[in-house]
Amino acid sequence: QVQLVESGGGLVQAGGSLRLSCAASGRTSRGYAMGWFRQAPGNEREFVAAMNWSGVIKYYGESVKGRFTISRDNAKNTVYLQMNSLKPEDTAVYYCAAGRQAGSRSEFYDSWGQGTQITVSS
Repeated sequence: QVQLVESGGGLVQAGGSLRLSCAASGRTSRGYAMGWFRQAPGNEREFVAAMNWSGVIKYYGESVKGRFTISRDNAKNTVYLQMNSLKPEDTAVYYCAAGRQAGSRSEFYDSWGQGTQITVSS
């Protein structure tokens, strides 16, 4: 399995930007897809973005398209989520995940990070 640790969360004003990082360790020699999900209090987990090992295939949730960008540096075993034009409704705990297939379904992923809190103030 792959172990994942997110960083980069915090408090930001609406309209601002943040970049999340997710460092992978463990069985990283296997190619794996990476995804970002988020969960706000009282809400179900929501898909944010995903990409395959090569980075050629990327997916985004409708609510973040055009504002968020997923990228990865395989040499560093790290995936990033650049978040621009943040809105109060982006407030949530953000989780990164690793799995065999990129996509919006959480069952594609078998390793999850502990999550990092993003709070966007209005």
